[in-house]
Amino acid sequence: MVTEIAAFFIAFRYYLYLRRKKGDAISGLHRLYILLGATLGALLGSRLLGGLEDPIALQRSTSPLLYLYANKTIVGGFLGGLAGVELAKKAVGEKQRSGDLYVYPILLGLVIGRIGCFSMGVYEETYGLPTTAFTGMDLGDGLMRHPVALYEIGFLVVLWWLIRWASRRYPLDNGALFKLFMVGYLVFRFLLDFIKPHYTWAIGLSSIQVACLLGLLYYIRFIIHPKKLLTTDAGTPLHIL
Repeated sequence: MVTEIAAFFIAFRYYLYLRRKKGDAISGLHRLYILLGATLGALLGSRLLGGLEDPIALQRSTSPLLYLYANKTIVGGFLGGLAGVELAKKAVGEKQRSGDLYVYPILLGLVIGRIGCFSMGVYEETYGLPTTAFTGMDLGDGLMRHPVALYEIGFLVVLWWLIRWASRRYPLDNGALFKLFMVGYLVFRFLLDFIKPHYTWAIGLSSIQVACLLGLLYYIRFIIHPKKLLTTDAGTPLHIL
């Protein structure tokens, strides 16, 4: 809980710093509506997908709403937040892409949050399956498991570097940084779930993996044609650390 609060607080302060440093083409009022849309969407999405991670437990729960509230997942938060932002922008008539300012704060917040997950071991549902690999660690139950929280921290650091490198190397369109982040993170989480315990649907995938595929389908045009991320405009990409 302490690291979760710290992650939100530090990430938000970092977002405010980047907004002051880089500027924002979106007005303060519209940005507020977008933040509200993102927050509400993330809250609903994280709980809905979190509850669907184990549909049997959800079905057996004496209080389904309480079960949904108690379970959450970051992937659902991102996809729900994305939907909330798009709805908020449509409601206020905002045409500017709004995601780039959030990328580095999100990455920082995720790293801090996963440090907390790792410190909780098997008492936080972010541990991996038992393994004989050299990376296996005893997370509190006497079994050598994949330390998936550490894997994710390492991936996030690499993703941060890659996004920063791409922003300096290529003339990226406004909004491209957020698309790169989402595609990278969704691919990673899809693969990571193969080494995590989860309920498996008849198609051989978990609820999170299905959600990741749907999210990647949303960005499929940029995956197939990455040149769509480039701009002919001479704008300055966001590469502030």
